This record gives sequence, C-alpha cells and structure tokens, in this order.
Amino acid sequence: MTALAAPAHAQTAPVDLRILAINDFHGNLRPPPAGIRIADPEEKTKKTFVAAGGAEHMATLVKELRDGHRNSIFVAAGDLIGASPFLSAMFHDEPTIEALSMMGLDISSVGNHEFDEGKAELLRMQNGGCHPVDKCLGPHPFPGAKFRYLAASTFEKATGKTVFPAYDIRTFEGIPVAFIGLTLKGTPNIISPESAAGLEFRDEAETVNALVPELKARGVEAIVVLIHEGGLATGDYNECPGISGPIVDIVKKFDRAVDIVVSGHTHQAYVCEIDGRLVTSGDKYGTIVTAIDVKLDPATRDVVSAKANNTIVRTATFAKNSDQTALIEAYDRVAAPIANRPAGWITETLSRVPNHAGESPLGDVIADAQLAATSAAANGGAVMAFTNPGGVRIDITRREDGAVTYADLFASQPFRNQLVTLTLTGKQIKDMLEQQWFEPKRPRILQVSKGFGYAWDNTKPDGERILVDRMTLNGAPIDPAAGYRVTVNNFLAVGGDGFTVLTQGTAAQIGVYDIDALNSYFLANSPVAPGATHRIARIN
Repeated sequence: MTALAAPAHAQTAPVDLRILAINDFHGNLRPPPAGIRIADPEEKTKKTFVAAGGAEHMATLVKELRDGHRNSIFVAAGDLIGASPFLSAMFHDEPTIEALSMMGLDISSVGNHEFDEGKAELLRMQNGGCHPVDKCLGPHPFPGAKFRYLAASTFEKATGKTVFPAYDIRTFEGIPVAFIGLTLKGTPNIISPESAAGLEFRDEAETVNALVPELKARGVEAIVVLIHEGGLATGDYNECPGISGPIVDIVKKFDRAVDIVVSGHTHQAYVCEIDGRLVTSGDKYGTIVTAIDVKLDPATRDVVSAKANNTIVRTATFAKNSDQTALIEAYDRVAAPIANRPAGWITETLSRVPNHAGESPLGDVIADAQLAATSAAANGGAVMAFTNPGGVRIDITRREDGAVTYADLFASQPFRNQLVTLTLTGKQIKDMLEQQWFEPKRPRILQVSKGFGYAWDNTKPDGERILVDRMTLNGAPIDPAAGYRVTVNNFLAVGGDGFTVLTQGTAAQIGVYDIDALNSYFLANSPVAPGATHRIARIN
C-alpha cells in the first residue's frame, strides 16, 4: 500500500471518491485453477498459492468495497475478454461482458485482446446483437456492454476518429473527474495484421498529454488514466520494489495534470508511486480488485491525495453472488456437454513455462499435435510445425485421476486459430527464427515440433543468432535452398507477432482449428506425458 500526501494548504473538507479497478480478466468467469501466487505470510522469502478469482466471488467483493461510499466508480484497464476459458470463449465472450455489466462496471479501456476478433466484433461487444457467423448461441439475446469502452489512442485511418470515446467525465458532488482509456501503442505487433487493418495505435503519453488542454477547458483538474500497459515489480501484491517496464517511462512522460494511473497488460499486482503519481495493477484473471481512495479538493477540483489497496478475491472468504451464479449456470447448460467431453489423460501437469532456451513441455505437445494434424499428404504434407508462445495460455494441470476434458485443452489454446501449411525454404525458416527477437527485450521463442531442432547464440546481434549448422530435421541438416512444408496457425501465417517471413510462404493449405488438432492428438496418444525439452538449445 502506498499513499500520496495531502498538501497542508487544503482548506475545505475534501470530497471522498472510491475507485475500484480490475485488469486482464480474460473471461475467467470461474476461478482460475492456479489462483494467485503471493508471498507466504509465514515466511516472506517463499511463495504460496491462494485460491482466488471468479465472477461470483468478485461481484461480492465489489459490492462490499462499494458499500458505505457515497461516491464510487468501477473501472478496468483492458483485456477483459480474449484468450478466455471455454465457457466464455464458446460464446465469443458474451458471458463475460454480461457478468461485468451486472457487476456494475462503469468504464474500461480497450486492451490488445479486445481486438482479437477485429474492430467490428469489438463494436458488437459494446452494442450487442448476434455474432455474424455463429449467430445467437447463448441462452438469451446478447444485449451488449452496459459499461463504456474508451480508446483514446486507437484511431480509424479512414475517418481520423477514435474507435470509442477517448475519455469519460464523471461528476462527484460537483467535482468533475476525467477517465482517459487507452491501450499500448505496440498493439499492432501482438494482434493479427487483419485485426489491425485500418487502425492506428498512437503513442500513449502523447495521446494523453494532447487531451489535457481539452479537459482543462471543460473545467477538469482531476485526471485518471486507464492504460493497458504495465510494468514488472519484484515485491508482493501490495508493494512496488524495483518497478520496471514500459509503464515507468510512460508515466514520467505524462503531463503533471495526470493524477492516478490504473495499468494492466503485464499480469502483475502492484501499488506504486512513480514520478509522484499513484500507479496500480491488479494481477490477472479476476484474482484482485484494487480499491483507490481519492480525496478531491472542492476549491481546486483537483486530487488532494490518493492511496490504494489490492484485495485478493479469496474464494474461501467471499461468498458467491447469486445473480452471477445464475448467469454462469445459464451459459453452462449450453456449453457443458461440449466442455466436459473427455479428451484423454496426462501423466503429470503439462507446463507452459519455458526453460532457459525458450522451450516448454506444453509448447512441444501443441506443436506435435499440429504436425500430426497436417503431416498426411492430403492434409498439407507438413514435416515441421511452429506455434507462438503467446497462444499457449495456461498449463494443462493434472487432476488426481489424470483425466483431461475438452475445456482443459481449450483453456490452453483459446484463440481457435486455423492451421495453415505452407512451403518455406531452409533460408526462410532460418530468417523466420531470427524474427523471434523482433522485440529484443521481449523475444517470442516459437515452440517447435518433434524432429526439428536448432540452437541460438545469445551473444550474437540481430539476424545472426540462429546457428545454421545446428538446424536439423530428423537428424539431417536443413538445406537453405530446399523447400519444406511447414505448419503454423493463421495468426502467424499473416505475419502476427512480427513473423513477416511467413507471409512469403507458398502453396498454403488451410487445415483444422488448433484446438481440434490438440483434441485429436490427445484422443490418439493418451496418456500424454511431458517430454525432455531439448529441441531448442541456447548457447551463452
């Protein structure tokens, strides 16, 4: 917990405002299996897991945190939807929009995942109506969000206008408070080029600073920024030692008129003071609700002080909200027959956590599944498969009996991307692997299928990290001039995550959805066990 001190000259009784905030909910209507990882209260040097999250428990906590506060508002910093578990994703995240609306969410910035299915689908999330392809799948017509999405930095190139309003001004006892909502400027690099088409994502600080004169002209002095970008902190969920990452520089560039920043994207929990401003983040998957207590000066109409506390949505502490339960059960009755379908077994948890070289046990299994689905000549004739680490969302955790359901698999591969098999030369494969460092500070190491292997040198500069003589397929060196049939998902095939070399592939053949490939693999190969992660080697 941190607090910004009130100036001594405050003369009149300040107006109290409580801001509740969440970020990166990602459709987790039910508590995520891993809960939240925090410092062990008994021994701070160790970590412990706490069962937390879920819309039913969060709704109860939100109500408790609002009760007794004359002035309150509930806001979010993006990625409420996208990369969601099966229960929400099957219905294109309609249940999540409904749950958060029912919970009383007022305002949310857009995150990068809000654009996963494109601008038109995001507008449908706001305005309601049936899905254009899958129609109305849910138990009732989809009404759209009761909360307001904000998108200050996302412009339509054709019109020069923002996709959603840049800000929302709310008045508390006569004092206007502006909430500016925006996502990270790097969004085009982490969504598909198709989803980013026609959109421009501008600089975060420049966007906010350009709005300050407009807001001041409207009599606004108190400004809160809801930004889908964040940082990395080393402390516990209410601390902020050694905060680093993009949010630090962004906040330092903000006009001094910005008072409070609610951040997200990095799936971290922290309460910080950066450049004299309060900056918060509430972990991910609905495990934390941040309560920010603000004092507003009636004379200056500005923020006098702000302090924050992150409260864990403990499932053992907060009862289930009956309205949320009814909503989830209504959708579950439609989804359960598919979600609970047996998929196979695992011998132990398949982890998505990469090793020193960037390879993970679950990543290997998913790549193998995609190769198996496309290796037959009729299905593409693939000899290797690659998948992006950002598409591997959650561990497949072993239950006591080892059983795995379709919903378990879906949670690990929730984007429902189609597989694409295309021809690349050996040189193009090497060039593609070099693009794993498209963002050097955040390399995206592709997961690779069995039979293919390579090594990379961490000391080499961009474009020279992949060791050509260590690239092999079934023990044979990769020939730079030869053509190889390679399977990727359609997100990568169009240059997603910066892998633009893949757009040069030829003879593309569209295959099954990635989740269907994984399901078929489990049905054919169970029990599935994590293998030795030695397909990728790191030098230095």
